[in-house]
Amino acid sequence: MTLIKSISGIRGTIGGVSGENLTPLDIVKFVSAYGQWIKQRTGIEKPVVTLGRDARISGEMFDKLVSGTLTGIGIDVINLGLATTPTVEIAVTETRSHGGIILTASHNPRQWNALKLLNESGEFLSAADGEKILELAEKENFVYANIDSLGKISYLPDFEDVHIKKILELQLVDKEAITKAGFRVAIDCVNSVGGLIIPKLLNALGVKEVIKLYCDANGEFPHNPEPLPEHLGDISEAIVKNHADLGFVVDPDVDRLAIVNEDGTMFGEEYTLVSVADYILHHTPGNTVSNLSSTKALKEITEGYKKSYAAAAVGEVNVVTRMKETDAVIGGEGNGGVIYPELHYGRDALVGIALFLTYLAKSGLSCSKLRAKYPRYIISKNKTELKPQTNVDKILELVKEKFDLYPINTEDGVKIEFPEGWVHLRKSNTEPIIRIYSEGNNEETAGRLADKIISVINSFI
Repeated sequence: MTLIKSISGIRGTIGGVSGENLTPLDIVKFVSAYGQWIKQRTGIEKPVVTLGRDARISGEMFDKLVSGTLTGIGIDVINLGLATTPTVEIAVTETRSHGGIILTASHNPRQWNALKLLNESGEFLSAADGEKILELAEKENFVYANIDSLGKISYLPDFEDVHIKKILELQLVDKEAITKAGFRVAIDCVNSVGGLIIPKLLNALGVKEVIKLYCDANGEFPHNPEPLPEHLGDISEAIVKNHADLGFVVDPDVDRLAIVNEDGTMFGEEYTLVSVADYILHHTPGNTVSNLSSTKALKEITEGYKKSYAAAAVGEVNVVTRMKETDAVIGGEGNGGVIYPELHYGRDALVGIALFLTYLAKSGLSCSKLRAKYPRYIISKNKTELKPQTNVDKILELVKEKFDLYPINTEDGVKIEFPEGWVHLRKSNTEPIIRIYSEGNNEETAGRLADKIISVINSFI
């Protein structure tokens, strides 16, 4: 299935049959539903929606369809053009818009695109709001504007300058320290919008030299765009060849950040948030949040500062909700997503870069030695395929019963805390599989825990 409808947006592959893929008809339908929801929610005759997109080849086509549909339903559009996801999130509040749409499929390959939907706070929709939009789309009872009530489009290019300015104004971002460090930094922006803003940000921060890989915003991804170690051979080589101090890698919409050490080894995507949180907590001690599938290193770091850690269900909106409930000063997800409320409630690789460079500069350590400060936990990511008729909820319930002697969290699937590590099981919403994440002190332990659970699941089947 290549059309995925969820509370946070609509994602799919381009072309093909309507209703099975993400076609122009599907785009118009779901944007109409979102526009109708905005009008009902605000009660305003002509609300405003901010729009931005990553550099995907299908982006220009998407932009025209989305802009036309919104104006057709009687909504004014502020079009940022090419912009990162966090830039659009900030722009929604800065322009006092009533919502926002980001045209990006995040880390998915080039044939994918998506509609990421925001509320008036520049945050992803709640489950209830997302369900309402899906209901409106299903009914298709849309009412469009007459000729005198059509919306208008205004263009606001270069909003990344506002984003950068707000980052530089943060108290814990120290441009002077970064400049003094004389960093040479390599970047891989996978030929998307990161190539437009990250060099600007690094220059504004005083980085001595920027070694650019794949910074042409043309949508031709040179490798799988998910910033995982197996996709990052080119930047590892460039770092060593050019004697760079470190490297940064982002996904196409720049809400995930991976760091590469000066020797070309991986800092570890899980440890992007851990290291930034360590720096934040050192200066502004407070609570932290990550999702249930993220490393327990963040919990240990937080408790070391005598503060509280809380886990949230997987998904940015769930993490943000828990952060607000616990008054967290930093949070995010183990996929390289840093959420710093001092700037905004959204995953933001750009603020992650600025905070990490400040921390690295002030530490006086190399990137690899900074990484060595933290526990070496390993996360193993697996899945087990089931038959379409398998009752996944029943399988998860049986797993919970079998391991009920151990601490268990059932907020999002089943997470079991074993003495040597944890295992988190979640069912997929789009296919008959169970995703199995496990963490241990080493690769062998993480793998053994996953194998144990997979074996139990197979025995139940």
